[in-house]
Amino acid sequence: MIQAAIAAGAGLIVFYLVVKALDLDLGYGFLSGPAGFNFSNQWLTNYDSNDSRLGAYGVGILNTVRLVAIGIVMTTVLGVLAGIARLSDNWLVSRVAMVYVETIRNTPLLIQIVIWYTVVLLQLPRIAEAINVFDVFYLSNRALALPYVSTGGNFGPWLIIVVVGAVAAIVLRSWLRRREERAGGTQHATAWALALFAVVSVVTFFLTGTPLEPDTPSLEISEVGLLSIIGGLQVSPEFAAVLLGLVIYTGAFIAEIVRSGIQALPRGQDEAAAALGLSGYQRMTLIILPQALRVIIPPLTNQYLNLTKNSSLAVAIAYPEIIWVGKTMINNIGHAVPLFVLIFATYLSLSLAISVVMNTFNRRVQLAGR
Repeated sequence: MIQAAIAAGAGLIVFYLVVKALDLDLGYGFLSGPAGFNFSNQWLTNYDSNDSRLGAYGVGILNTVRLVAIGIVMTTVLGVLAGIARLSDNWLVSRVAMVYVETIRNTPLLIQIVIWYTVVLLQLPRIAEAINVFDVFYLSNRALALPYVSTGGNFGPWLIIVVVGAVAAIVLRSWLRRREERAGGTQHATAWALALFAVVSVVTFFLTGTPLEPDTPSLEISEVGLLSIIGGLQVSPEFAAVLLGLVIYTGAFIAEIVRSGIQALPRGQDEAAAALGLSGYQRMTLIILPQALRVIIPPLTNQYLNLTKNSSLAVAIAYPEIIWVGKTMINNIGHAVPLFVLIFATYLSLSLAISVVMNTFNRRVQLAGR
């Protein structure tokens, strides 16, 4: 990790010296000017085209972080399930998992994203014919609209209290675990910690005046007669296509990592667990996977980093992530070199942050003395 950061820093220094030698403009004063373009997808922002270009780049970062964070969670679940399925005694389950892995990982990710977007999502019904489920869920080629929650004025104080409650629950759980080790018996540490967190969250939720309110989507006709979906959580086809492509593609590689990690364990581990009367689920979750993590995590980290970098392919279907924002700015105002340096530094920072988290987790699961 340290060596990678040093190498990246040395590369940036060499690049800077080359740029200075060629007398190229690396100033970033242009980021303070108005962007002049807007976003079809925003997350946690109310960006307007009159806002600064730096703000526009920030929206691109948030869109990328949302894509990567959700993608990592979903692809981990899919990869673990597919990897376990590859080792199933059921012939049909193992063959279906094998076909999935071999088909997906041997075809280009960009093609998969385009297929999800053009062949699947854009072929959904138009908004006037949207699939309506109990006037709560709407599915069309414009978006998938889901019920959501909106925040009130007291959301900030309530969130702070919830975070404090979570910390208190973690401290209580640790104290009860140490007490179990000293005195023996069962203190139900996890149950008490969850109960404390639930009580604090629910009681303060009502004391602060219910800072969260339901936000249900609905179909409305605008003044000019256009039909649109208002409210709720709206998932655009661009975001959905990129997310599906990244999750399914990366999940195929993670499946092979999980399979190889499980097969690296001595067969006697599973046999001993079965002799103790543990079920298949208990053997996998309590014995096999915890030990296999020592083999799985290093290559798994590489796949998380690949997912982060592959998110740049979203520019092919105009999802406004970092590359799309940078490309739009270059087309409008130029300054290609400083923008590419900024994009380079952004992806480097995201990748190093993921590496720090995964390397820390990797050290925690290693055997003592290794």
